[in-house]
Amino acid sequence: MKFFRKAAPVAMLATVALTLGACAQSERDAGTPGATNGGGAASGGTLTFGAAGAPKLFDPFYATDGETFRVTRQMFDGLLQLKPGTADLEPALATDMPTSSDGTTWEFKLREGVKFSDGEAFNAAAVCSNFERMFDQNADAQKGPADYWSYTMGAFKDKAADSLYKSCEAKDETTVVIALNRVSSAWPAMLALPSFSMQSPKALTEGKANDVKAQGEGFVYPANSQNPVGTGPFKFEKYDQANGTVTLARNDDYWGAKAKLDKLVFKIVPDESTRRQELKAGSIQGYDLPNPVDWKGLEDEGNQVLVRPAFNILYMGLNPEKNPKLKDLKVRQALYHALNREQLVQTQLPEGAAVATQFMPDTVAGYNKDLQPYAYDVEKAKSLLKEAGAEGMTLNFAYPTEVSRPYMPNPQKIAEALRTDFEAAGIKVNFTAKPWNGGYLDGIDAGSFDAWIIGWTGDYNAADNFIGTFFKGENNDFHTYVQDWGKTLNDDLVAADSIPDEAERTAAYEKLNQQIMEEYLPGLALTHSPPALVVGPDVEGIVASPMTAEEFNTASVGGK
Repeated sequence: MKFFRKAAPVAMLATVALTLGACAQSERDAGTPGATNGGGAASGGTLTFGAAGAPKLFDPFYATDGETFRVTRQMFDGLLQLKPGTADLEPALATDMPTSSDGTTWEFKLREGVKFSDGEAFNAAAVCSNFERMFDQNADAQKGPADYWSYTMGAFKDKAADSLYKSCEAKDETTVVIALNRVSSAWPAMLALPSFSMQSPKALTEGKANDVKAQGEGFVYPANSQNPVGTGPFKFEKYDQANGTVTLARNDDYWGAKAKLDKLVFKIVPDESTRRQELKAGSIQGYDLPNPVDWKGLEDEGNQVLVRPAFNILYMGLNPEKNPKLKDLKVRQALYHALNREQLVQTQLPEGAAVATQFMPDTVAGYNKDLQPYAYDVEKAKSLLKEAGAEGMTLNFAYPTEVSRPYMPNPQKIAEALRTDFEAAGIKVNFTAKPWNGGYLDGIDAGSFDAWIIGWTGDYNAADNFIGTFFKGENNDFHTYVQDWGKTLNDDLVAADSIPDEAERTAAYEKLNQQIMEEYLPGLALTHSPPALVVGPDVEGIVASPMTAEEFNTASVGGK
């Protein structure tokens, strides 16, 4: 599998639960106040949130960036959604989801009386219309815009046999059956991804939704991409590109508890220090990913820093093709023992960060609780290097510039701390620093570096979304295929993903995590970090999401 990298902090989704009770109530449906800061204020008012960038378009199916998802999430619903503040699934437009014994046939009961914001009815036919639209993409769309479908489903209609998705059938108005070609642990968790949101079939048809055309290095999108029509608590009002604002209005016909706000505005403010100044001035009432060094100062100014549970991993990638010494397990172990990760957590990462024992957070089924962190032991690192004949080895080590990530607030300082540790063990480090979107990601893809730092925020709560994403396929960024165990690891990951029984699948992933960390060690899992967002003192009702997937329907501002 090609390593799929989100273009911005991606806010998403899901869980390992395989059944939802037919009577289960959504937090949206109940209008539950935000757990973090109340939410009992009266309706009304406008909340302006500072966005780091502009949404690329308003069709979530073709989006890959967090700024687009942050906006579209407020206007669209999926069949399933995340329970606020967690990575757990709960009903949204579907109310239950029984499955066949082999895990390939899923029957969903749908909410009744739901309408899209253009007045069209949501029903089983609309669900199938959406899935068939997603499945049937032209060659240009398959080159990039439809990334999340190819990432999760594997293939499109022109190669139907290779796709996870097989078919959709509307049994009646409120019952839909979706068939899969095989079992996958990612299903149904992926249905909470914004990309799988339900859109008005009428709007899709009138806006020629699939008429995507490649143009140079980019793409030209059809009218539908600027005309979002969903079933969510807000609806699209306008995008003022001159002023850099996207305005949403409350959807008074929403099927659940109505949004408290009259208006929700996303103001594009690319510079983080400027966002802080605007928050202080009151021209915005919140923004995402404040620098951890600013958390205390923001709170001292009366703001609320809402810290999310960590659902990410910072790791060091290793390329044994670029540096053959890295093919020796003892060398990779030596690198790990050379790192003082406790000190890294204490000096470079926000409060609540933790040393990683494996390539996934502890909330994911398949996490192996018996694994312990590699000990910081400089002498052991030196001894292992000597045994491997790699004393005095040189590591060409890259880090990104012009970026801050939830798992990596300051890449340069993190890289410098790691270099200090390596040099103490006798490892020479040559740095390469490149802009995130100006050569760094391309350099990783091209195999240009011996080692590099990068990370991952989970798309959904499944082990395959972490270790499957990293280590499956011949072309993964860890170059595991040049190792004699690479194909075995790939085959075992594929097999684990296809186990229908949840307990059996979890046990398989626990074993794989142990093998990855003790027998293979294809890279170095470093840390987990809790990202945050900040809101002003008068904002209530926003629940911090571990997937950076906050919804604003329960929010209120200024006592209104």
